[in-house]
Amino acid sequence: MTVDVRSDTVTRPSEGMRAAMAAAPVGDDVYGEDPTINELQAYVADLFGHEAALFCPSGSMANQIALQISVPPASELLCDADAHIVTYEIGAAAAIGGISSRTWPAVGGYIDVDQVASMIRQDGYHAVETKAIAVEQTHNRAGGAIIPLATLQGLRRVADADGIALHCDGARIWHAHVADGVALRDYGALFDTMSVCLSKGLGAPVGSLVVGSAEKIAKAWWVRKRMGGGMRQAGILAAAGLYALQHNVERVAEDHARARLLAEALAPFGVVDAEGVRTNIVSIDLSKSSLDAPALVAAAEVQGVRISAMGRQLGRVVFHLDVDDAGADQVINVLTALLT
Repeated sequence: MTVDVRSDTVTRPSEGMRAAMAAAPVGDDVYGEDPTINELQAYVADLFGHEAALFCPSGSMANQIALQISVPPASELLCDADAHIVTYEIGAAAAIGGISSRTWPAVGGYIDVDQVASMIRQDGYHAVETKAIAVEQTHNRAGGAIIPLATLQGLRRVADADGIALHCDGARIWHAHVADGVALRDYGALFDTMSVCLSKGLGAPVGSLVVGSAEKIAKAWWVRKRMGGGMRQAGILAAAGLYALQHNVERVAEDHARARLLAEALAPFGVVDAEGVRTNIVSIDLSKSSLDAPALVAAAEVQGVRISAMGRQLGRVVFHLDVDDAGADQVINVLTALLT
């Protein structure tokens, strides 16, 4: 049996999800007439206590739409150096939005609020004016790290003091919600815009949403169309998202537990800080190992376990709803044997 833990995006729709997709009423969403998409958008907006939401094909598109409606061309975005929006979205903020970005050192969930505040530039002679701060919850390259609520509240105060926007790349905010017990509405209250993903850990095949005020989402409609994201009878996809939200959020705690078991098994080899693993991602630091990440990936695949190389010395395992206890045991047994 092959166990694929490269990402929580490799899941396949369950039978219940497929049935919901097949039964979904649909219409032309470019005209705003797809009832299932409208239901999903209203449902997600309400989850986070916002006025509106917009269904998009991907998390990258949702992020870039959110940035464009808050950061005018030739203005500045602040985020951390490992943020998805500046690491894995192929320079879209600059190429499509004309947005200049400046980063603080990558520290995952441990953000120095005062440092961020000191980076904000006001409009002035030749200065690029800062218009938004972005954070990632949970943080992918930091091993699924959770930014504490108090830190986010501090960033909200900074944004308010300078009159700028605060955006959350909430691709895996469901995992933070379950692990820390912070209500989704409490997260929503902190951000001007959010992107939330349905295909990372929740099992939907595709889709993310931009969440914000009615005014911002009205602008987001235009930006999505400009970027080629206007869809027609996409209620089939929205139905998968609704099913995912209604059935698969709380169960991510199972993925967290399996990730912690792996982390504890690998900790004696000095490649994982088990205490830092709180959600479904396990980063494997091979800087002091005789194996590098590509070698570990290749050796594990021969034994039926697929993991990711995030760099020469960094491996990654991500647990999801298609990996049960037997699958987790296989991952643990194979990786511990290879590192022994």
